[in-house]
Amino acid sequence: MLFKALSAAVYGIDAYPVEVEVDISAGLPNFTTVGLPDAAVRESRERIKSAIKNCGLDFPFQNITVNLAPADVKKEGSGFDLAIALGILGTTGVLLKTDLKNTLFLGELSLDGGLRPIKGALSIAAMTRQKSIQRMVLPVENASEAAVVEELQVYGLRSLPEVLDFINETREFTPAKVDSAALLAQASQYSVDFCDVKGQLHAKRAIEVATAGGHNILMIGPPGAGKTMLAKRIPTILPPLTFDEAIQTTKIHSVAGVLEPGAGLVGTRPFRSPHHTISDAGLIGGGAVPRPGEVSLAHNGVLFLDELPEFQRNVLEVLRQPVEDGTVTISRAAMSLTFPSRFMLAAAMNPCPCGFCNDPSRECTCTPPIIQRYVSKISGPLLDRIDIHIDMPAVRYQELRQDSGGESSDQIRERVIKARQRQLRRFPGEKIYCNAQMSSRQIRKYCNISADCERLLESAMTRLGLSARAHDRILKVALTISDLDAADAIGTAHISEAIQYRSLDRNYWA
Repeated sequence: MLFKALSAAVYGIDAYPVEVEVDISAGLPNFTTVGLPDAAVRESRERIKSAIKNCGLDFPFQNITVNLAPADVKKEGSGFDLAIALGILGTTGVLLKTDLKNTLFLGELSLDGGLRPIKGALSIAAMTRQKSIQRMVLPVENASEAAVVEELQVYGLRSLPEVLDFINETREFTPAKVDSAALLAQASQYSVDFCDVKGQLHAKRAIEVATAGGHNILMIGPPGAGKTMLAKRIPTILPPLTFDEAIQTTKIHSVAGVLEPGAGLVGTRPFRSPHHTISDAGLIGGGAVPRPGEVSLAHNGVLFLDELPEFQRNVLEVLRQPVEDGTVTISRAAMSLTFPSRFMLAAAMNPCPCGFCNDPSRECTCTPPIIQRYVSKISGPLLDRIDIHIDMPAVRYQELRQDSGGESSDQIRERVIKARQRQLRRFPGEKIYCNAQMSSRQIRKYCNISADCERLLESAMTRLGLSARAHDRILKVALTISDLDAADAIGTAHISEAIQYRSLDRNYWA
């Protein structure tokens, strides 16, 4: 006898339907799964057998064949357990309904018949609605996540017997309901604030400029200067996540398996801070079946690289494509997947291995060749993609003892939002969302400067020994500063401030 149930799998961050076909025929007891299953899918037969028995149901000791269609796409994960178990029970007459084409089933079975959460529930729910499938049954822990998708009946159940009652209609079940706007507002709360930071007014201003224009930033200073503390507060002054951004961010986190249990949406800007021992596959994603890496988990948020020169050279070099294009493509022999990775890069480093170069209160023990080797670990192409370099001295005692750290994140965020709105009006239909994404052609179009600004920029390029790549970076940053000031054109004050953020070119990389 043949029985069919509908399930789904995730490919990248998108999902596709999988039809589970179960056939039971006479013969020696055997359980065969076909359709390119991976090890987790093949092992499901032991989980399913124990779950059915422990729920007080009979498991057929016959020849069982399970086909996962389409058969030419590799299936991975344990989310097919529930659909396969229903197919087996359907052939034995336990299910009163034989037509389940309008319901999609997902879930991993425990040995006692309980349902365990799966990855990628939001992506699968979006696909389910797109395919006009009316209902979706999955573990209760994933219900809030999947219920974010409107016009879809999502039922979060706890065990295989509950699923049987749902299909046979012996009990009443209510679909999960989520107020997306309220859920997003509830999730968009930060536990840190810029007013916690004492001193470092120059660095705070540089970070405000960086977030207003979407510029990448590099902070250089001795240990204890507050580089990490400032970086952790960058998401608090970025514009709030829109609903579409929250959906896309949640999809990535769900597929990667890092979404908090019971969480419906990721409501805050992601902040990812990988350790410097991370591999290139861990940073950009990888594996036999590629999974999102740190650059994709930081999508719509901040990727913070602390102790930048301590990262392996090959790890830093793989950052070029995601920083430049906002996507990362991972190619394998069997597939090629593209993950979104549009993030703001924030990096921090010491000025030398001991950390006290140019520190007035501590003596540096590093020689010039050692310092040069240390900073040269950051290649020119990567440095070319960082618009702002800021020097951060140690915080003075008087600043540490201040009662207040200054403006709150909400006050700074208001200015950042207004600057971003000006940029959106500047680039209608150009698929550019901030000044940092401008190309050379667009810089010439939008960064018109006066004769006084021309002379100031020429003098800085000559006297400070700035590189040609610094020229475009100065103009982009100056345009962002003018947006923060709500100015109609770039002025000399904007150029002067932007030049300050490139002085490290001369000090360290000249």
